[in-house]
Amino acid sequence: MTRLVHLSDLHFGLERAALIEPLLERVNAARADLVVVTGDLTHRGRSAQFAHAAAFLRRIEAPLFAVPGNHDIPLYRLDDRVMQPYLRYRRDISENLEPVGHVGRLRVQGVNSVDPMAWQRGQITAAQMRRVTDRIEPDCINIVALHHPLQQRPEIDKALMRGAPEAVALFELKGVDLVLSGHLHIWAAGAFLPPDGRGMLQIQAGTALCARETDLQNEFAVLDFDGSDLLIERHVAPMDQPGFLSPQFLRFTRVNRRWRAA
Repeated sequence: MTRLVHLSDLHFGLERAALIEPLLERVNAARADLVVVTGDLTHRGRSAQFAHAAAFLRRIEAPLFAVPGNHDIPLYRLDDRVMQPYLRYRRDISENLEPVGHVGRLRVQGVNSVDPMAWQRGQITAAQMRRVTDRIEPDCINIVALHHPLQQRPEIDKALMRGAPEAVALFELKGVDLVLSGHLHIWAAGAFLPPDGRGMLQIQAGTALCARETDLQNEFAVLDFDGSDLLIERHVAPMDQPGFLSPQFLRFTRVNRRWRAA
């Protein structure tokens, strides 16, 4: 079995401070083989916020993998956003904006979906899609981790990132097995699977630490891969309670390389 923890949208600078220690306790207690953070480590991409985010990440005891989100580049300082959008991220988090992780049978490819010219929307380019599909390993579970989701439910009022429909079609065709994303602060797992299953499963994380009251809750997920089976533990901390509830469990299984809810 290989265990992955998925965090997203920490938003240091607008973080729920009282949840930092409970979150770290649960993440470290999971003893993951890899912790994946899909962007928005900070709220406004400021130096102090990156320092706090980096200090938090250093306390995670498992190997760490992160990609930037749109909140991790400057919003109001337009010159910085155009000329050096990742200066603080590279300094405090990682020089590599599209890392690759390999643990057990899992291969995780990071994609930087941030578009400095369209701050919120994001994009995935044809070159990025090719990099992902050219590196697929048939004997692995191939995972893509990025900030912006590839699909959205109809009620979402944010614009879908540029290139997303093309990426869904290509990734499905070439054999991407799983996509991890964040951005919307709304949990979704298996929402885009048809009844007969699909080759690619998408898991969209809620926000792990953002204190925005309209989010109603914070959460993260633990993913256990065991042969053809995937067990997801969803850990939820409602805003009106001091910590995390008992985890909720979801199961998926793959038959002939097609995911189905179990």
